[in-house]
Amino acid sequence: MCGITGIAGTGGSSELVERMTRQLVHRGPDGLGNWEAPGVRFGHTRLAILDLSDAGRQPMTHGPFTITYNGEIYNHLELRSSLPGPFHSHCDTETLLHLYARDRDDCVRSLQGMFAFAVWDAEARRLFAARDRLGIKPLYYRPLPGGLAFASEIRSLLQIDRPAIDPTSLRDFFTYKYVPAPKTIYQGIYQLAPGHTLVWDADRGLRVSRYWCPSTDVVIHDADDAGAKLDALLRQIVPEHTLADVPVGVFLSGGIDSTTVTAFLDRPRTFTLGMDIERRDEAPIARRVAEHFGTVHFEETAAAGDLQEAVDTVAAVWDEPFGDSSSWATYQVSRLARRHVTVALSGDGGDELFCGYQWYSKWLLNRSTPVSRLLSAVVPAFSAAARSLTRRAATGLERYAAFLSPFTPQQRALLLTPDLTGGDYDDHWHFREHWREDLEPLKRMQWADLHTYLPGDLLLKVDRASMAHSLEVRPPLLDHRLVEFALSLDSRLLRDVEGGKGKLVLRRLIGPRVPAGLFDRRKRGFNLPIRNWVRQHRGMLASAVARLARAGIIRQRPTVGFSHEQIWMLLVLDRWLVRSGAR
Repeated sequence: MCGITGIAGTGGSSELVERMTRQLVHRGPDGLGNWEAPGVRFGHTRLAILDLSDAGRQPMTHGPFTITYNGEIYNHLELRSSLPGPFHSHCDTETLLHLYARDRDDCVRSLQGMFAFAVWDAEARRLFAARDRLGIKPLYYRPLPGGLAFASEIRSLLQIDRPAIDPTSLRDFFTYKYVPAPKTIYQGIYQLAPGHTLVWDADRGLRVSRYWCPSTDVVIHDADDAGAKLDALLRQIVPEHTLADVPVGVFLSGGIDSTTVTAFLDRPRTFTLGMDIERRDEAPIARRVAEHFGTVHFEETAAAGDLQEAVDTVAAVWDEPFGDSSSWATYQVSRLARRHVTVALSGDGGDELFCGYQWYSKWLLNRSTPVSRLLSAVVPAFSAAARSLTRRAATGLERYAAFLSPFTPQQRALLLTPDLTGGDYDDHWHFREHWREDLEPLKRMQWADLHTYLPGDLLLKVDRASMAHSLEVRPPLLDHRLVEFALSLDSRLLRDVEGGKGKLVLRRLIGPRVPAGLFDRRKRGFNLPIRNWVRQHRGMLASAVARLARAGIIRQRPTVGFSHEQIWMLLVLDRWLVRSGAR
């Protein structure tokens, strides 16, 4: 994995791009490269995974084309066999560069993998950039007068200067826990959305377009047929994701998804983070899975004393406010894994693909009633019952948002200052953009999660937490072939709504291969017990709330009544504002 930067057109010097590139050394500590030509400058930091020799250094040039690339192309050897060459390395970068030389912008349609890259065409004086279909790898860009800058992380683009905070993005943070693409927390800096490409040239400026929109046609209705096809896909895809010239391991929680990845490998190294609260600790289950498959297993425990360090670290590593408390757990398990491997596989995506979240059944079964609507309007907004009643009272998209949003609309109205809550603004614009009324309800949530929560929260979390330790994390379940397969499944093969059990096709396939009863336990998730931990840090939350109030973001209010995730969000936002100087 790597870090990429560049400026096309006017607006940047060699020294500026070098500064931008140095900001990403954590993404690639094995080499730093800079390249320039008339009208363009590229930078690259390398984490050597394939072809560890200098032949794999970037930026890399072939004819009039120069590339800076971050990612892994798992079918690069197959692609290379159809390309004329000559080749001077064994790395996928050179394969991708030659593929672009042949297929130009259409090259992305042939790629199986995770990627973000930019290619400069010296003859056409044209920049082409792309991000993988699911958004596993990040890409940010910033239009400039007469040019365009891009980078793997926002911090590189801040070397140009630090723009003002976008107040609507700050408001979005309280709705989503993250800032949704294509926005960022800063005005004038954008994310390239998953499955999109970007083209820039001096004559026509910037154009962004979508290259991947998978079919939602349901074509698989038989459980045996689905199981056989899933088995064949996993047998091919999971081993493909171990392509590397460095050691590879697996993040193992003991849940269905990470256990599935482990089951299709031959005795890998596995890594688990335990909790110091027994009811949240998944380490014993993960240990049981590791013993069953004979893995080389490593584990650590996250302790309460780490809260100050956790908030400081997340505020430093993420370039904008990020409200998922499991980011700290992911950071820690990445740190553990990096002591032993350079690449780790994860089970990310299983819940979204195979409808595993318990709240899916609640969304489908609970019906809004006059009583629930009345009670939701009169109970105190920050009471224990408020969020549950809000979910029961809402319908359709608003109910979906009520399950995913950290604050209810009533809570946001009471907490945020008029400067943030005023005006005609659709807080649910991101959910609405991917809400498909043409799909039946379960498939509607599957589609929305794949396009919102998955890239905006989960994949961003894993990328930042792992790359902070120069660890490449690959999610085999998010190979686009598996995503297209899951979208083609009949809902009855995904979830027993009334029985409250999801991932039916995956359970049916993997269940017989693991100890009996392993998957019958309640899903615990990876979030930290923040409310318990903050009690051991007296005054920490009250101080953060007071500073946020002085900054004009929230109204001063008592700190009681906040949930785990709400406390985490307020702590991280406060610390991020202090560190960034963006108040």
